[in-house]
Amino acid sequence: MNPGDSERIAVASDQDVVRVRQLVRTVAVSVKLSLVDQTKLVTAASELARNTLVYGGGGTVEVSRVENGRRAGIRIVFADEGPGIPDLDLALTDGYTTGGGLGLGLSGARRLVDEFEIDTAVGRGTTITVTKWCR
Repeated sequence: MNPGDSERIAVASDQDVVRVRQLVRTVAVSVKLSLVDQTKLVTAASELARNTLVYGGGGTVEVSRVENGRRAGIRIVFADEGPGIPDLDLALTDGYTTGGGLGLGLSGARRLVDEFEIDTAVGRGTTITVTKWCR
């Protein structure tokens, strides 16, 4: 995958969550993330892809290779048209979980990446964008 290239996966089943993890791992290796950073990013992507499936009712994950002039990285966008997150502050609180995932919650996923943006509204769905840069 070249800088600017992206690949999109529809997330509608547990198998799709596995495909997201595999794609993220492949791209992380290609941009030369360290093994520790690969693991962090794959873990965050797994949690967020599962959230897209379980809480968002499915959606899409787009994985892109990015560069900022100094270094390469990976940007991942998780999007769903689910119910949205009614209390974002609560959802971002350490230790908050509604169960079923890895137990990281959004706050745990946020700590594993370099950049984390969330856009959500009740009835409109949720889009989460994360980026991990090479060190």
